[in-house]
Amino acid sequence: MEKHSGFVSLIGNPNAGKSTLLNTLLGEELSVVTPKPQTTRNKIIGILTRENYQIVFLDTPGILEPKYKLQEFMKREIQSSFDEADMVLFIIDVGKYEREVMKKTIERLGISHDKKIFCVLNKIDLLKKEEVMLILDDISKNFSFQELIPVSAKKKFNTDKLLELVISNLPENEFFYDEEHIASQPEKFFVSEIIRGEGMKALKEELPYSIFVGIEEFAIRDSGKHFINASIIVDRDSHKKIVIGEGGNKIKRIGEQARKKIEIFLDKEIFLELFVKVKKNWRDDESFIKNSIGKLTTAGN
Repeated sequence: MEKHSGFVSLIGNPNAGKSTLLNTLLGEELSVVTPKPQTTRNKIIGILTRENYQIVFLDTPGILEPKYKLQEFMKREIQSSFDEADMVLFIIDVGKYEREVMKKTIERLGISHDKKIFCVLNKIDLLKKEEVMLILDDISKNFSFQELIPVSAKKKFNTDKLLELVISNLPENEFFYDEEHIASQPEKFFVSEIIRGEGMKALKEELPYSIFVGIEEFAIRDSGKHFINASIIVDRDSHKKIVIGEGGNKIKRIGEQARKKIEIFLDKEIFLELFVKVKKNWRDDESFIKNSIGKLTTAGN
């Protein structure tokens, strides 16, 4: 049977719904989703394989103008994803559409049209049909996308049509990954992302962007239990107290919620131990970013 496969990059501004869309298309909770922008930091590779096709989705951080080293790393992740892709899904939050802002976003990324680029108008469930139609008309008149696809990733509306469009545009290729794989990153990476996601939810507006989660131990001990030791890294002493919470209530809640999700993800019972450490100004420390966030995506299980 003839096989088709290719790389599909999901690109857009922060909080456009890229990770929600990836999870919907895969049918797996692979990418961390929170209501906060800048949740995604790394390029997340999700793999959808069926009998005669394989789609390698590349979820990316939101497009922004870098203000520190961490955001420069995130921008490089976006650019490499764009360069690797056979096709691009340019995702916008339709409720926040502004023509000039979209032009600046495209210019900032340096999007060229030497590959297939489809514009996905997400969150259409939040607008009236007439409003969506006006935005579709404006985009079609002012931008050069091959296709415009209105969807609601959260409600799973029209996402099947989007998937059909992607499949129909896949090049003829052998599969890039074994058929049982749903991601290319190691389990450690997704475990750290689950913990960070629960941390971001628990911390609300206090310090959501200044935490990093490092996995110190990921092993089966002599007792036969699966043991995970992780450190939540913050960049100020005052932030450490916030993460721990009064009487340790906040770190306990983060651990409880993260453990439940990790057990579902790994399909096994685990013992999770969390610590909070301070690494001052880590978001502007290029060496730390390279040796922590960068290596976490490629480290062995």
